[in-house]
Amino acid sequence: MVSLSQNLPQAISTTPVMQDWPGLIEAYRSWLPVSETTPVVTLKEGATPLIPVSSIAEQIGRGVKVYVKYDGLNPTGSFKDRGMTMAISKAKEANCEGVICASTGNTSAAAAAYAKRAGMRAFVLIPDGYVAQGKLAQALVYGAEVLAIRGNFDRALDIVQEMALKYPVTLVNSVNPYRLQGQKTAAFEIVDALGEAPEWLCIPMGNAGNITAYWMGFQEYKQAGKCQLLPQMMGFQASGSAPLVFNKTVNNPNTIATAIRIGNPVNKEKAIAAKSSSNGAFLDVSDEKILEAYKLLGREEGIFCEPASAASVAGLLKRASEVPSGATVVCVLTGNGLKDPDCAINNNDAIFHADLNPDLTTVAHVMGF
Repeated sequence: MVSLSQNLPQAISTTPVMQDWPGLIEAYRSWLPVSETTPVVTLKEGATPLIPVSSIAEQIGRGVKVYVKYDGLNPTGSFKDRGMTMAISKAKEANCEGVICASTGNTSAAAAAYAKRAGMRAFVLIPDGYVAQGKLAQALVYGAEVLAIRGNFDRALDIVQEMALKYPVTLVNSVNPYRLQGQKTAAFEIVDALGEAPEWLCIPMGNAGNITAYWMGFQEYKQAGKCQLLPQMMGFQASGSAPLVFNKTVNNPNTIATAIRIGNPVNKEKAIAAKSSSNGAFLDVSDEKILEAYKLLGREEGIFCEPASAASVAGLLKRASEVPSGATVVCVLTGNGLKDPDCAINNNDAIFHADLNPDLTTVAHVMGF
């Protein structure tokens, strides 16, 4: 038997390879509207994993390969960090002292984190009672000034847009063009990882900035010869909050997927253009199917995403028969499951044995030994 001490010199002679990721602005500087004088505000966002999900690929069959782009592993737990590093850096460059946003949760967390890192004030308007606790907790800990209004997200967005026009605060919702510039880097990362663009890109849609940004990124990479394909952009919304699918404003959007509970998307026209140009589609999925996909990802793949993220997988499974044989599909998971712990506690297939006697015999018996 070889002792640990004998192996120790060999063990410490090699160092694990760790990429020194600089954050997405530095990583993709030549693709972004920044200069040498732009003060880069970063939490080392980006470089999120592209994970193969065999359980979903097997359901589709026909040689289809499925991956998830897990942007829930960004610093504040959602894809919003990609856009916020750009929006806040450019606001800092313009000597802005405060930023404002409307939010269903993720934007408020990202805006507050990056604004505070830049030394700015952060104001966030949220629909009172309709923001998941994990997201609200983040905004509070980051030191945002939270204003909860009696109204939905769409009304909050109207107010912050007016505020930015009349007062010295910078709007950092996805109407801010720098947000989409940052978010397009996720498309770059997918191509860099796969060596080519996927045939399908499945993505949840709320305010529709992300689908717009991904399409921008894929187009730019193709124009530069970094990929040969352009994916079909498949955008999914919850059935109770699907203004893009049904082509009409939803005055009272309702879905368990709070991150996409938006009835009047501000990037509507850009998203429609992305769908049309890519020969894609907008489709709705029920809350029931969203939760099935949410639990499937956790149970079969060990991936914990927030409910809105699972809309991309639910949509793919709903349209599985339409996926070309042998195609590569990427589903975007926009946020981390810890954003909405109440949903996880109330919607799972786990076995929970409560109120057990604290002894070995009882525990072993319950475990089946």
